Amino acid sequence: MACGLIPLFLMVLVQCAYAGMNIISKLAILSGMNPLILVSYRQIFATASIFPIAYWLEWKTLPKMTKRIVYQIILSSLLGITGNQVLYFVGLKFSTPTIASALTNLLPAFTFMLAVVFRQENVRLKDKAALGKVIGTILCVGGALILSFYHGETIGLDESKIHWKFAEKMDGTNSSTKSNLLLGPVAIIGSALVWALWFIIQADMSKSFPAPYTSTAYMCFLGSIQCVAIALCFEHTASAWSLKNTMRLTSSLYAGVISTGLAYGLMSWTIVRKGPLYVSIFTPLQLIITAVVSWALLREKLYVGTAIGSLLIVLGLYSVLWGKNKEMMNTEDSIEVTIIEAITAADNEKDERNDLELQYYGNHIHVAT
Repeated sequence: MACGLIPLFLMVLVQCAYAGMNIISKLAILSGMNPLILVSYRQIFATASIFPIAYWLEWKTLPKMTKRIVYQIILSSLLGITGNQVLYFVGLKFSTPTIASALTNLLPAFTFMLAVVFRQENVRLKDKAALGKVIGTILCVGGALILSFYHGETIGLDESKIHWKFAEKMDGTNSSTKSNLLLGPVAIIGSALVWALWFIIQADMSKSFPAPYTSTAYMCFLGSIQCVAIALCFEHTASAWSLKNTMRLTSSLYAGVISTGLAYGLMSWTIVRKGPLYVSIFTPLQLIITAVVSWALLREKLYVGTAIGSLLIVLGLYSVLWGKNKEMMNTEDSIEVTIIEAITAADNEKDERNDLELQYYGNHIHVAT
């Protein structure tokens, strides 16, 4: 019983870690930290934390590196690391942690859409599994549009009684980081779209290079170089890169070590034992935790549009996951049927061969007598 609860506990812990990253990163940005610099430090610390894990687990069984794999790793670092995280943290700067968490749930829908475009998925509307994924995608996109372009009235929640002086000070002294009703959500949607494209590349690369920790370490290393180069183009003063501020240092370490190194390891461990679907179903938990903590600590206002859009995205997410799960079950059933048919055919062939042998020996004995 206890062993069965370990994956559950770990996945809740991972979602709490990601929710914490949204809150702490937002506070670091409110303190004046450039999101491009925050992304750069995240990749540097992530590289330092994941390389020892990759060496320990995969170095002895590392597959052969080819030119194709090198190109895929470079492209993956540009999309999944640099493009995804630069857009995400810029979006976080001009929106709220709750909106960022909600729009992250677009990932399964975007992945399905791109998989159809690249012919990794087939859409048969008469199939319930495919229909579930299509409906889920529509719900996710509709929810994202509502969340991005419609706010409505604020939800009448009483003001939080928790007073964190640091958060109140940061929110009150940085008017430049207030929400942008369009730029913030659009940047985060772009982040999810780029991340989905990264998943398409990973699906192909994992077949010829099944070393997830090593490939991630390489991608983080290349991503750190790319992110630093981009950040230096916009901010090259030494003071902007300083980590003397406690919140900036905490956010950089947290995002790199906890949200990348530790979280990736825990999810990989759980995927091996429970499968990718089990890990995916915990994603909306991040939204709930982020919304509650943002309301309590950051005085974030919750709008009707945000609630409706988030609900539609979560429903769409589960619809896509349901369709994917049903598709996997149908595939397993078809494989099982094929195996049974093959075994039956082999048994029939064996019986026919035995009958021929008995007939041969029977004729031989008859002639001899």
